[in-house]
Amino acid sequence: MSETTEANPEQLKAKPPAKPKAEKPPAIEELPFEEFITTHYLPALTKAFGKQSVNDLQLEFSNSQVHGIWAQGLRQFTVYFSKADLNAQKAFSCADSGRSPSTIEPFLIDERKAPLDLLVFGVIQRLNAQKWLASN
Repeated sequence: MSETTEANPEQLKAKPPAKPKAEKPPAIEELPFEEFITTHYLPALTKAFGKQSVNDLQLEFSNSQVHGIWAQGLRQFTVYFSKADLNAQKAFSCADSGRSPSTIEPFLIDERKAPLDLLVFGVIQRLNAQKWLASN
């Protein structure tokens, strides 16, 4: 007596192999420091200043510092990064009338991570406190 085996209908409905998940690109804040600053932070600052009706902003990035000048060179700010790392200690200074900054203060010290939006917001907020931007 020979046994014939029939395929179980459940076996015929076997799931196809799972598709591998596409790798998610890294967050922009995970990019190399210089790439993040030049490709994302500087353009985002320029856009934020534009929303404040500042159209003559000049930005420069060097030595882990972002320096901005506007109002025909009369107003300036600098964001200092203690090392080439967004989450490292940061400081901020600003000055007007072409003078050198008199105070360098801690910047975003309570934040463990520094996403792009927060880095931009911090600068705008600090300069709004000086009443230096057009929306004031």
